[in-house]
Amino acid sequence: MIAGDAHLIRQNKLARLRSGGRPRALEICSGAGGLSLGLHTAGIELAAHIEIDPEAAASYALNFANGRDLQGPWALPRDMERISADQLVAELKLPGSAADSFDVLAAGLPCQAFARIGRSKLRSISGGEEDAFQKDPRASLYRRFLKYVEDTQPLAIVIENVPDILNFGGHNVPEEICEHLEAAGYSTGYTLLNAAYFGVPQIRERLFIVALARILGETPRFPEPTHFAELPIGYQGSRRVALKHVDQASGRFHQLHQPAATLKPAVSTREALGDLPRITEHATDPKVMRRRKLTDELPYRTLKNGISDYARMMRDWKGFARETMTDGHLVRLTPRDFPIFEAMKHGADYPQAKKIAEEMFEQALRRKRLTSIHKNSSAYRDLRAEMVPPYDPEKFPNKWWKLDPAKPSRTLTAHMGKDTYSHIHYDSQQCRTVSAREAARLQSFPDGFVFAGAMNAAFRQIGNAVPPLLGLAVARVLREQLDFAARNVDSTSDRQVA
Repeated sequence: MIAGDAHLIRQNKLARLRSGGRPRALEICSGAGGLSLGLHTAGIELAAHIEIDPEAAASYALNFANGRDLQGPWALPRDMERISADQLVAELKLPGSAADSFDVLAAGLPCQAFARIGRSKLRSISGGEEDAFQKDPRASLYRRFLKYVEDTQPLAIVIENVPDILNFGGHNVPEEICEHLEAAGYSTGYTLLNAAYFGVPQIRERLFIVALARILGETPRFPEPTHFAELPIGYQGSRRVALKHVDQASGRFHQLHQPAATLKPAVSTREALGDLPRITEHATDPKVMRRRKLTDELPYRTLKNGISDYARMMRDWKGFARETMTDGHLVRLTPRDFPIFEAMKHGADYPQAKKIAEEMFEQALRRKRLTSIHKNSSAYRDLRAEMVPPYDPEKFPNKWWKLDPAKPSRTLTAHMGKDTYSHIHYDSQQCRTVSAREAARLQSFPDGFVFAGAMNAAFRQIGNAVPPLLGLAVARVLREQLDFAARNVDSTSDRQVA
């Protein structure tokens, strides 16, 4: 597209906003819709999305159908590499072309190739290649995203990813993206935002790129923290590694906001989960848990001192409110580990869990009068397998973690679809990992937000998502800047309303 055409398209879009039109968003790699919920709540219309995972696409369709046919094209999963913006517009029967249809282009591009947490797996799959993560085809999807920018000519762009994209084998990918966007007529900026600073009960660091068409006359801004949280040492170290290749002289990187200690304290896991149903059936009657479906509902708990402001927000979120009951109360059935969960202290991780299991095993040997039995005997091995998890604590120090009720949670990941041991409930009497609804609460999904598929799919979608409250913080600033630009556009110009 030639520069003159692109400029005219953006002029027309700005004029449409000035005439009272709502900004319209296309989100690529939307997942179940965490960022989308933030955009929607900020008053941005969700015009279209692309998501390859069938269950995540189904969740998106369920929550944002707005009267659309759930059996129609709105609900279909799509591959961003196989469908063009014009094809998408045609399938959804949107009026006009792709260049006419969207004002905001957003993307939570797949982070697995960039995240250091997944690089060892990629090495093993590739036969030990140290740079296997750089060859992961998902690492080049941002280049495909730039094609969508060219075809849709948005006024504003938002990209979310993990901090490690700043140091991708020594390469700062956001700088490259910003260079391309600036050549295409955008002002750009990027920074790291921590979800706990914006009311999410979770320490979760994420990279955000914002780009605004120069025609707006605005430079990107990022939200100011509303809550105070101290980052654990491990997160501080990860941040330093990610920022190692940031070019401070480029002018694109926005210095990290430091929340003032006078702000409201970060939302704790007790504030987030305290009013949700008490779940013990996994231990007392596993058949009940096996029969339960993700859509089955249970009543909220009645708390003596009332519910937290955060819990009230999750219950009352406009369009997703629940009054007396909510769903998603499925937990994993792992009976070997229930006694270990109960004995763990708040904030304890796998090395402590392994030590507890070893002590319980020794007690069982004494109780059964098997202390003299040989370690290679079947009786010894069978009893040990029944009681002690097999993982090496030196290799998996963070595999397990018990929530601290007074603090925010650690980061939720998509791996929760396979293993929720990273988030063990703080209530020792419940002796379990978190439920799907509790994971959603920790991610700031409102209680009326539903997830398609079974338990594992729900956990995966939740862990993959942008926390809606974090997305909302970014979206509100973006909406403010779009509105300001629309109010101040020269009304005497010859811009045409698209």
